[in-house]
Amino acid sequence: MARQLLVALLGVSAVFAVLAQQPYQNASLSTEQRLDDLLARMTLEEKVAQLQTVWQQRRGMENQQQQFLADKAAQIIPLGIGHIGRPSEFKTPQQTAEFNNALQRWLKENTRLGIPALMHEEALHGYAAFDATSFPQAIALASSWSPDDMHDVYALAAREMRATGAHWALTPILDIARDPRWGRIEETMGEDPYLMSAMGVAAVQGFQGKSGKTGQFAPDKVVATLKHLTGHGQPQAGLNIAPAHIAPRELHEVFLPPFEAAVKLAHAASIMASYNEIDGIPSHVNRALLQDIVRKEWGFNGVIVSDYFAIEELGSRHNLYDTEAAAAKAALLAGVDMETPDPKTFPHLTALVQSGQLDESAIDTAVRRVLALKFRLGLFDNPYVDASQANAIVGAATDRDFALQVAEKSMVLLKNNGILPLNAAKISKLAVIGPHADEVLLGGYSSIPRQTVSIYQGLKQKLQGKAQVQFARGTVLTKQLSKSLTEAAQEENQAFIISDIRQRSQTAGTFSMQRWNYDPIALATDNDRKGLLDEAIALAKTADAVVLVLGENEGLSREAWAESHLGDRTSLELVGNQLQLAQAVLATGKPVVLLLTNGRPLALGELAETAPAIIEAWYLGQETGTAIANVLFGDVNPSGKLPLTFPRSAGHIPSYYNHKASAKRGYLFDDMSPLYPFGHGLSYTSFTYSDLQIDASGARANGEVQISLTVQNSGQRQGTEVVQLYINDPLASVTRPVQQLTGFKRVPLQPGEQATLSFTVPVNLLAFFDQDMRWVVEPGEIRLMLGSSSADIRLKGSFVIKGEVTEVANNKAYLSQAVISNK
Repeated sequence: MARQLLVALLGVSAVFAVLAQQPYQNASLSTEQRLDDLLARMTLEEKVAQLQTVWQQRRGMENQQQQFLADKAAQIIPLGIGHIGRPSEFKTPQQTAEFNNALQRWLKENTRLGIPALMHEEALHGYAAFDATSFPQAIALASSWSPDDMHDVYALAAREMRATGAHWALTPILDIARDPRWGRIEETMGEDPYLMSAMGVAAVQGFQGKSGKTGQFAPDKVVATLKHLTGHGQPQAGLNIAPAHIAPRELHEVFLPPFEAAVKLAHAASIMASYNEIDGIPSHVNRALLQDIVRKEWGFNGVIVSDYFAIEELGSRHNLYDTEAAAAKAALLAGVDMETPDPKTFPHLTALVQSGQLDESAIDTAVRRVLALKFRLGLFDNPYVDASQANAIVGAATDRDFALQVAEKSMVLLKNNGILPLNAAKISKLAVIGPHADEVLLGGYSSIPRQTVSIYQGLKQKLQGKAQVQFARGTVLTKQLSKSLTEAAQEENQAFIISDIRQRSQTAGTFSMQRWNYDPIALATDNDRKGLLDEAIALAKTADAVVLVLGENEGLSREAWAESHLGDRTSLELVGNQLQLAQAVLATGKPVVLLLTNGRPLALGELAETAPAIIEAWYLGQETGTAIANVLFGDVNPSGKLPLTFPRSAGHIPSYYNHKASAKRGYLFDDMSPLYPFGHGLSYTSFTYSDLQIDASGARANGEVQISLTVQNSGQRQGTEVVQLYINDPLASVTRPVQQLTGFKRVPLQPGEQATLSFTVPVNLLAFFDQDMRWVVEPGEIRLMLGSSSADIRLKGSFVIKGEVTEVANNKAYLSQAVISNK
């Protein structure tokens, strides 16, 4: 009877398809039921294949038209595969979607169990693929202090990724960054664990949506990967992957909270272990970290992936193991579920099980986590996308306005002696001077968007029909010494890639991808920049105002992924003859705006005093020029705040704001204070703070404190103030930081308008590790500081936590709530 009813409802062919399904293919069953059935059917070899990735080997499955080659796949991944690495490389969105569809179809139809693959991509500041929307670099996004925008940036990136058939983003980066010599600092969201937690939670929610710990992902969402766990942002001597000298209490109070918040509040589905070691244990074999803390304490149920080549480096770099098999076993048992980027060490897991050196249950545990994500993403039911729509969705023109708005919010006005905003009515000729003012610098982990707007272009468009805008390079920063990544591809008989990338870069107006990928580079010489300074000074003398664009490029601050590809520095000063150029331009007596485009805090030396106006622009994404022009001429009021401290020199490192009281006695013959403090950022208007109210009736462990204040725009322009709440515990059982960010909120106000801002602060947010390494709330006074930066405090108050010392490890708090009212 049931069979007859099915025939009547579905038809004969559909009924046979349903009846032929195995339980793991039945979408009506629970994920756990499907997992149990599939795992029981898998051979050991098929299981191990699910813990591997192909990236460089993936290129062997493509022809010169970027199309999928089934015969090569049969040789490279005959048993299926867990991950495919970066399938979008060198492809248009439609080509990527077609490749991914073809690969998934081959896996479904030509492997024994038809298990689909996960496609992972980079998406640090937008989907890193041809034509995709390019947003400001991560350090610039953090300068917006806008979790809402962070959420929406990554939601858009997720939508673009899924349109091409990708499912897994290797971001966000939650490394607490405390050394600006480190070339990867631009990829981070700064130095503060609270700001990082707020932005990180928003980022994961943007990528993953509201799928929770075990729910289905929406069709426009992807897996987020928290990286790099942990201590990666405080490497010895600022050198990438170097040991991180971090004590256990500091590890738990500073470096782990953003990861824990993203796991517990946003249910991040993936974590990447870091290259570095802490106290002699590299993260990829740090069982106490990956198993005891991440799995047991945090309840993380997702997939832990290796960083690229990191497991083999347990032997080749850390000198812990003499065989790849030993490294693979150690990493797996420590908690690493998948190896990236290519099969290197994990293929040895099969023999380890067969020889009795490894229990197959360890394989099963990891495979179950990987397959669970594939089920949650719906890949067993429909792994395909509509390739015909990919080009329209990725990098859509309708998303340009959003990219522009984010770029505008990401700039930080460091200094203004009244020169800004510029008055177009008083300018008949504007000089734009700088080595990269005519090109858009996107920062690391970038591809080539459909279009960009350079600073020179943006200013020309802004003043079209009003004033003449002329450009002079002024200097050159770096030069290439060896083959670029794309030129190396030519040696692999992929010359077609070279011409395509060059044409795309020329059309888009950015060469960031190539510059970041160059291997050895050198600073430009006097011969390289011959005549450029004189040309720039001659132009400046004839102009009514000068926009001087200095800083760095992607070759001067980047990921040092090999001894032949370095990116960390010993100095924070402007390279080459940029200081000389600035001095000469300032000597003309013309109004000068110093615009910084760079990936790390810079030590400006005398320019911090002599330049009348300074803007930190970082790398602002594809709409750079339009955003900068809007801010320079006052159409947009800058509202960004620094997410990290600017030290006066490399000799002042470490310089983070939340230091201990004993850390700042002073230097002989030098100023101990930062060049620009954490949270600093000026506006074209002014804001007044008043009427601080504190309700401490709930000031006890597991309670809440209510804090409110009035903020008024006391100037003549619309503006947005980022109100920052700091606390200090002046008397505790262990030493506490002089300041800790405990809340913040962007408050937009019209001239003369005022608003009430209310913070709800969980008392457990103020907990710390006591002398017995218990996570406790201690009774006593807490001092409050509210202001426009960590150094610009406008209101102070205090309250007293009542009760006894209380352990709250099982009821941690991560974020405050802030609400604007009575506007």
